[in-house]
Parts: sequence; structure tokens; C-alpha cells
Amino acid sequence: MRFDTTEPLVLTSLHYNPAEMILAGDVGGTKTLLGVFERADARPAERQLFRYSTTAFRSFHDLLDAFVRDLGGHSPGFEAVALGVAGPVVGRVARLTNFTWAVDADEVAAWAAAPVALLNDLEAMGFSLEVLNQDEQMVLHAGEPRPEGDLALIAAGTGLGEAHLHRVDGRLVPSPTEGGHADFAARTDRDWGLVQALRERYGRAEIEHVLSGQGLINIHRFTHDGGGCVAVDGVALADQPAAITAAALERRCERCAEALAMFVSAYGAETGNLALRTLAMGGVYVGGGIVRHILPAIQKDDAFMRAYLAKAPMDALVARMPVHLILNAEAGLLGAAVHAQSLV
Repeated sequence: MRFDTTEPLVLTSLHYNPAEMILAGDVGGTKTLLGVFERADARPAERQLFRYSTTAFRSFHDLLDAFVRDLGGHSPGFEAVALGVAGPVVGRVARLTNFTWAVDADEVAAWAAAPVALLNDLEAMGFSLEVLNQDEQMVLHAGEPRPEGDLALIAAGTGLGEAHLHRVDGRLVPSPTEGGHADFAARTDRDWGLVQALRERYGRAEIEHVLSGQGLINIHRFTHDGGGCVAVDGVALADQPAAITAAALERRCERCAEALAMFVSAYGAETGNLALRTLAMGGVYVGGGIVRHILPAIQKDDAFMRAYLAKAPMDALVARMPVHLILNAEAGLLGAAVHAQSLV
């Protein structure tokens, strides 16, 4: 059962055991998902899902107040809580990179009267990989996976996240990083021009300046030499990445098409970089909201895979590492729920 909090809520009776409820969250710079799940042997069962605009609230505590109201005015009580947050987690506090919030695990634990775990958002998504169904993922490159091999995860959305998943006693244990804020590596003369434009605008060129919603806007600005474009004129900033993508896929604007092509190639290159950094012999997973929107571009052209494989002298090694695309839009929330039930 799903609720968009921009519309009036009508809560109906749910058939689950309230003694086995856990709360999971995917807290991002644009939107926040809160899900009520029932514990299960491997994959928790989603019972209610609430979507909130992060920027509509002054704090995460204010959002929790709205969540309680949406539940009917009282918290039903949870056995455990796990929150994936789009920012670094230091101790018991996580700060969003692309918004002003800080999320304090001790404050949430006092609110919930239950154990609380704070995770980086990619760390949370990593916990979903072992429970994703076949129709929730797509094999882009089969490779030659090693069952005992580590995995890697990359996801572009409002920002760019990366994680390394280690094999420990037969289980995958995600390890968060802030790799999205590392320096962007130019590979072509055109890329060098983009780097110069990013340096002028931001002082340095980091990967997230290229591989994110804002990153696509940055590339679009570069391919249009800072000029106008009918595809985005009058379009709200938050909607511009989708507008650019649509114009590119429909070939309504050749400079939009170039921007999307540069984005796809850079995404493939960074995915290959991550594969090498983590020696992900079990495979690399590509998630986040953007990959589903640009899927036609990834499938139609082989630019993503060409950039992924162009790693001489390690090209033969990286070719053995599979690439999977995550199609489940709520993989981060699901992963948080998987971790939450391990706290019980």
C-alpha cells in the first residue's frame, strides 16, 4: 500500500502482525521514503509506503511528526528502525550532503523506543542485493562472476553514491564510501573542456558534478555553450534532467543528445573505475533513479559498456566482472528494511 503525501491520505485496515513491524527509511536530498514492513525469513514484506518531499520539512523530526499524523495520530510501535541517509554517517549522526538536515540515531531511538541503525544510502541499498527478484534487475554484461567475489554498487540520482560489498562468512556486507565526491577523470578532449567549465563554476570538478541530476544539467550547459535550449526553457530546475533526456532520446535537440551521450559514457567509465578499485569479481550493480530513465540510451548504444571495458591493461580483468542494472525504484528502502530486521 503506497501513499503520496501530496494527496489526502485514506488509511485502510492492514492485515499484518503489529508485533513484527519494522520501520525503514530512504532519506534523500529530494525525497524521503518511509516504509512499514513485516519481518520475514529473508525479504521483509512491505505493508505501507509513504513518500515525502524532503525539502518541504525543516528537519527529519518534523517529517516524523507528519508520518505519525499520516498513520492516524499515533505510532504503532516498531521493533527496529533502519534509515539509509544520502550523506556520510559519523558515529550516530548522518548529515545529508545535498540538503540541510542532520539525522540523529539517538533522537530517533527515543522517538521509536526501539533500536535504530543509521546507514549511508548506498550501504542501505547494498543490503537489498541478496533479496532482489530477477525482474527487479537486468544483466547488462554477463562477464564471468566468481561466487565468492566481492561486489560493488554505484547509483546516480540527486547525488552519486558508491559502495563496496565484501564477502564475509558467505554474506555480503556493504561498506559505504564518499567516492562520488572524488575528482572527475577526463578521458577525451571534450571531457577536458567540461572539466574546465566545472572548475570555473565550482572550483573543482568532482564525479558528482557530472553523474547526478545536476550533473546532467551541468553537461547540458556545457554542450550548449551556456546558451538557451527549447527543451529546458521555462522548465523548473528539478524537472530539467528529465526534459533533457526526453529531448535527447527523441532527437529533438542534437546538443541534448550529446549531453546524454557524454553522461552515459562517463557513467560507464566510473562504473568500470569502481569495479577495478574494489576488484568486484562478483559483479557491479548500477542503481539510482537516473539509470531507469536513461535505460533506452544504455540499451540502444554501447557507449556505457565501451567506457566500462576501456581499462587497458586491465581490460581483460574488468571484462570478467558482470554489470547488473537495478530496476527496483525502492531498492534503498528495501535494503534498509533487510538491515532493520537483523536488529531484532
